[in-house]
Amino acid sequence: MTTALIIGGGIAGTVTAMALQKAGIDAVVHETYPTDAIDAGAFLVVAANGLEALRTIDAHEPVLENSFPVGRVDFISNTGKRLGNRPMSGSQDGGLGSVTLKRATLARVLREEAVRRGVRIEHGKRLLAAHTSPDGRIVGSFADGGRAVGDMLIGADGIHSLVRRIIDAGAPRPRYTGQHTVCGYTRDADSPPDPDAYTMIFGKQAFFGCTTAPDGEIWWFCNAPAQEMSKAELAAVSAEEWRERLLALLADDNTPAADLVRATGDSIVATAAYDIVSTPAWSEEAMVIVGDAAHACAPNAAQGASMAIEDGVVLAKCLRDLRTPQSAFAVYEALRRGRVEKVAMASAGMARRTAQGPVGRALRDVTMPRKLDRAAGGASDWLTGYRIDWDERIDAQTARRRR
Repeated sequence: MTTALIIGGGIAGTVTAMALQKAGIDAVVHETYPTDAIDAGAFLVVAANGLEALRTIDAHEPVLENSFPVGRVDFISNTGKRLGNRPMSGSQDGGLGSVTLKRATLARVLREEAVRRGVRIEHGKRLLAAHTSPDGRIVGSFADGGRAVGDMLIGADGIHSLVRRIIDAGAPRPRYTGQHTVCGYTRDADSPPDPDAYTMIFGKQAFFGCTTAPDGEIWWFCNAPAQEMSKAELAAVSAEEWRERLLALLADDNTPAADLVRATGDSIVATAAYDIVSTPAWSEEAMVIVGDAAHACAPNAAQGASMAIEDGVVLAKCLRDLRTPQSAFAVYEALRRGRVEKVAMASAGMARRTAQGPVGRALRDVTMPRKLDRAAGGASDWLTGYRIDWDERIDAQTARRRR
């Protein structure tokens, strides 16, 4: 049986392992952390297209059981004016819709499902190097002194991917988007947002979103402009300091955002937002990259997890149907590159439009309702309506037909 070494046990790596198993390919996941990593509390959306990709490999139920659905998005101006709404999942959600859950929860339930299926996950395996041996097999060397040999190596090792740099030493580095994403949780707000909606607020200086979980807890995030900070610097900022920073950005808006931040205690966590809109080389000989290692979106489009899930399933189909890893990698890239780069560019554009001057805000408030009407009519179906047919066979002509 063909064997794949997967580097990274996050969302992309775990989904890819399960999809490969369904395709009849053995995979071993090598995860850097010695045990399951504990996320401090950031949350995300798995959109309808991501859930449908999970359904393709029968892995959607654990995610549905550990998340909550949100049906629509309501948009509000900094003045408090309601700009309109749109369905969260476009016009073709196929019944699954979109769901919200903590990133750590998503990673955990996918790993548990993979292990239940017999996927091997090895912890404490930080990759140091990889090379192709004379017999054409790939050899990975790890920081603990261990080695692993397989027929291919799949880099699912995130935005700061080592595998990306092994494939191409000149690969682009992640670009800081100029914003921090700050997440918080509170039960003490006087006016909680609707439970079946995300309330999205275009503040003068920052973008804010919130919803209410089924247990009554309010989940909120703020995309706040800021200077780049390291992980250590971000971790050193206290919850009180984050509240003060966000309130300085939100206090002048006529919206609920500042009150929600003010009502939040210590349950605040922040991450720096990066993206990689385009990576020139996705593969080399028996190595390939998926998810954030190949392309990374700013958080504004809420599609990072869904794009990674789609990648893993499409790659597995290509490896199932094509004769060599090299031919499979080429078709996988041809099928995926245009879509993921379009999503990354759209998300980057949203990040740039977060804060606008008075004229830009006035124009947005006039044009946004028309844009939302178009979205409700199916204008965004290219994104959330994307579906993968597992039973469809892939050949060398498939990518040409799809472009």
